[in-house]
Amino acid sequence: MRPVYIWQYPEWPHFTWNEVALQTQLASVRYKHGLLTGMMKVLGLDVQNASSLEMITMDIVKSCEIEGVVLDSQRVRSSVARHLGVETEGLPNPDHYTEGVVEVMMDAVRNASLPLSQERLFGWHAALFPTGRSGMYKITVADWRVGEEPMQVVSGAMGHEVVHYEAPASKDVPLMMKEFLDWVEKEDTSLDPILKAGIAHLWFVAVHPFDDGNGRLTRTITDMLLCRADGLPHRYYSMSNTICKSKKEYYAALESTTVGNTDITKWLQWFLTTLDISVGEAIATTETIIKKTQFWQMHRDVVMNERQMKMVNMMWDGFEGNLTNAKWAKINKISPSTALRDLQELVAYGILRVADSGGRSTNYLLVED
Repeated sequence: MRPVYIWQYPEWPHFTWNEVALQTQLASVRYKHGLLTGMMKVLGLDVQNASSLEMITMDIVKSCEIEGVVLDSQRVRSSVARHLGVETEGLPNPDHYTEGVVEVMMDAVRNASLPLSQERLFGWHAALFPTGRSGMYKITVADWRVGEEPMQVVSGAMGHEVVHYEAPASKDVPLMMKEFLDWVEKEDTSLDPILKAGIAHLWFVAVHPFDDGNGRLTRTITDMLLCRADGLPHRYYSMSNTICKSKKEYYAALESTTVGNTDITKWLQWFLTTLDISVGEAIATTETIIKKTQFWQMHRDVVMNERQMKMVNMMWDGFEGNLTNAKWAKINKISPSTALRDLQELVAYGILRVADSGGRSTNYLLVED
């Protein structure tokens, strides 16, 4: 029978790719990663933890969102903060399910150097499905999938389904996963660790070893291997956030590679492009953090009231639209005259300046340097 899916080809799982076609992208990712790591080292431990808190929270929320699972970001943040030893005052207590999901990611990131074993994977899977169900349906938890029915990735209404992919038979999963886990832990100096993360992502999805949760777990494994590649027990960028913004392209890239032979060049190109964007966005965010840190250092002797502190921080964090006296009064629930006094004080301190835009309302801008 003519092979259709990647695992049906005789070369499986010995993937091939065009090294030359990946060189430019790989060099860009390495350069940006080095830049980001250097920037983080300049910052203090508190800022590093704050950045890691934001990125891990985002990674968890967005990885689940890709699969249609909605988490309360504040509860996720609370749980991650507790793991990082960061202040959680004002944050809601995480529920049992959220704690389990966070523990999976924290184990993958903070213990990235520990072997990825079958038992460790089963533990992660159990944490994602503590009730033994996916929605209304009972599933096999903390074990490889079983059953005679083919594992298919489908879309479309009932009776008009489109099969995008069919995974290997359940009986073949244990041996395939042993091969995968052995490969993950095998030392191979000839394979770039960033490419290894991309290969693992595709390989795990292709096997689809569990009844559910395969997407979330493959992204967790990817994060773990990227931590190994980075040599850092932290996350300063979120690949899941970038993937979530381009879900259609993500699934299209996976489908076009898993339906075909073992040349995975196009998948690795997509993976590196997405990783490059993720690190680039993190650099921009970190530049803002550094500027904000320098800003507060420069104005450390200025005494501001709570409203002024809150509004200046809001402007650093991406205040939408123009800042006017009316907006200041409305947000802080104060009179226009009190708002004007707050604004004029900040202009006198050199923290805000009046915009040159003119118009009926006076607009205020942050003086960033």
